Amino acid sequence: MDPVTKKREYKDDYTNKTLYLPGPTDVREDVIDAMAEPVFGHRMDRMTDLYTTIVEDTKEFLDTDNDVIVLTASGTEFWEATTLNLVDDGRVLCPTSGAFSERQANVTERLGKPVDRIEYEWGEAVKPDDVRAALAADGAEYDAVTVVMNETSTGVRNPIEEIGDVVADYPETYFVVDAISALGGDYVDIEAHGIDAIFTSVQKAFAMPPGLSVCVVSDDAYERESESDSASWYGGFQRCLDYYDRKGQTHSTPAIPLMLAYRKQMKHMLEETHERRDERHRDMAEYTRSWAREHFDLFAEAGYESRTVTCIENTRGIDVAGTIDTVSEEYDMVFSSGYGDIGEETFRIGHMGEHTVESVRALTDAIEDVAGL
Repeated sequence: MDPVTKKREYKDDYTNKTLYLPGPTDVREDVIDAMAEPVFGHRMDRMTDLYTTIVEDTKEFLDTDNDVIVLTASGTEFWEATTLNLVDDGRVLCPTSGAFSERQANVTERLGKPVDRIEYEWGEAVKPDDVRAALAADGAEYDAVTVVMNETSTGVRNPIEEIGDVVADYPETYFVVDAISALGGDYVDIEAHGIDAIFTSVQKAFAMPPGLSVCVVSDDAYERESESDSASWYGGFQRCLDYYDRKGQTHSTPAIPLMLAYRKQMKHMLEETHERRDERHRDMAEYTRSWAREHFDLFAEAGYESRTVTCIENTRGIDVAGTIDTVSEEYDMVFSSGYGDIGEETFRIGHMGEHTVESVRALTDAIEDVAGL
């Protein structure tokens, strides 16, 4: 197979753009600056100080007593790790309602685990009653239920709290939540709804540079993994958490500069508080939805709209790709086209991280100007 790309030399003259993507999002300057400390050893006491700080600060921010793992990895690592850690010989129930929930089901299958899907049209939300019916069916025995909290491709926020309450009635089934584009901007009471593992990537609502993933692990999930013969090596709960308990560090070499950025940003997040951060994200979501309804329409099912990403139905038939390019060129702002098969039918605005209603309004004003709305 012939390669289709050539080397394109990275230059030093790129124009910085304000990011309104579904991730990554803009990062504070002092968080970027925090990565510039001299390199130090990942087995030094200094590393223990750093890693224990970010882990314990994350617990405080998320208001959880569950264990926290911070790994150098994409959030995709925990698609694989949670499957290997919690699924043995049983089946996995994977409701699919968009590109990322379908991808999670595919990952589970590639790991050799049998999957049953509850399939929804793109734009629809997962319904708790459907999950209950699947779990209650004759002969149904599931090791895990996996749900994408925030379906980034469609702008749907699935009701994971109600789904968790359903799964809690089946104590032998573990509840796994992909919150990659939501956690940190959309408040979740993790313990109250029986979530055994919930994970995210820090370049989304945490507003940090890409490269770290975070997973919150229940005691039950830890115990389950410790009995498994097929647990993940890199993302194994026991391996990660036991090493933390013994050493206060990661079992493998981490991206130390990113963890320095994490430390700085988490202090900002703690100062804001989770509740106020959630409120700010709700305000941004409400503004963006109102603007979308005025000029276009929403792609997500009514009542299940995301709090961090709005997927807008292109009812006016504007040139989405052309509008994105022009807004980028003239205003130095970047938003996103629709995903996959709905690329020109929709476009997406990420309102997460450190954005405000005012900064989102600056983008929508630019879109109005370029698209002639």
